[in-house]
Amino acid sequence: MPQPLVPLIATPNGSLAHPAYFLLVGIPGLGSKIHFWLAFPLCFMYAVATLGNLAIIFIIRVERRLHEPMYLFLAMLSTIDLVLSSVTMPKMASLFLTGIQEIEFNVCLTQMFLIHALSAMESAVLLAMAFDRFVAICYPLRHASVLTGTTVAKIGLASLARGFVFFFPLPFLLKRLSYCQTHTVTHSFCLHQDIMKLSCTDTKVNVVYGLFIILSVMGVDFLFIGFSYILILRAVLELSTRGAALKAFNTCISHLCAVLVFYVPLIGLSVVHRLGGPTSLVHVVMANIYLLLPPVVNPIVYGAKTKEIRSRVIRMFSQDGR
Repeated sequence: MPQPLVPLIATPNGSLAHPAYFLLVGIPGLGSKIHFWLAFPLCFMYAVATLGNLAIIFIIRVERRLHEPMYLFLAMLSTIDLVLSSVTMPKMASLFLTGIQEIEFNVCLTQMFLIHALSAMESAVLLAMAFDRFVAICYPLRHASVLTGTTVAKIGLASLARGFVFFFPLPFLLKRLSYCQTHTVTHSFCLHQDIMKLSCTDTKVNVVYGLFIILSVMGVDFLFIGFSYILILRAVLELSTRGAALKAFNTCISHLCAVLVFYVPLIGLSVVHRLGGPTSLVHVVMANIYLLLPPVVNPIVYGAKTKEIRSRVIRMFSQDGR
């Protein structure tokens, strides 16, 4: 099938050519009718993600007894998931429903920056939550003095700043490239590695910097999370009774689910992209899982596993039913 022609816009100095817009594919190999029907479960997922994360933020905000590090970090995670789902799902649903593929060049770069920066922030918050569980289980008497309200706020600001600083150069690195091949992005949203592949100029700087930030941000976070759980597991196994050990480790189950839902697709997606070759259905499915699943699954898991949040939700519905 011939690629549609996309008008090119020369940069002010005339040395580079940027497309006026990119074309989003959606899910390769699926027709417009299948895309149309997929929009409805996608809208349902967006509704679940929005209502679920808003509910968690609201409950933690109004319940003063939940103003503890674990729940404050959870509120940060829900806020990031809420913004991330709003950056990706509405545009994706619009693509599926209307079939309009165009996304303006600068809008695409903005979406790309937000996706990667928010993912880095989520990774940092998951690391902070692992540290909270480590201190709570291994050093319970020092937990309140180590993770004060000020410390939690500083960790939140550091997560925000790190995500912004590390990924802010990406749009500018992409703008320094010239695009004179196909302008079809083989996903339903804009990712750095996919836009980079559309360039016909040297992308070595983009490849090296992209690999550097993946390893130094998500890679380091994942290693520290794994190390935290090794120490937590050792401390749990040293507890005198099996009941105490299960109770201690049960406080980590929700966080472990969030870590797996976030990192397993991320690692798989990174490995598949590093292997090279044309973008396949596997790339697209893994990218969709990586971006769409955590905002939907996290509020469900935390709502089901966290007694305080679950009881508050039940109380809200029981009051509405009277």
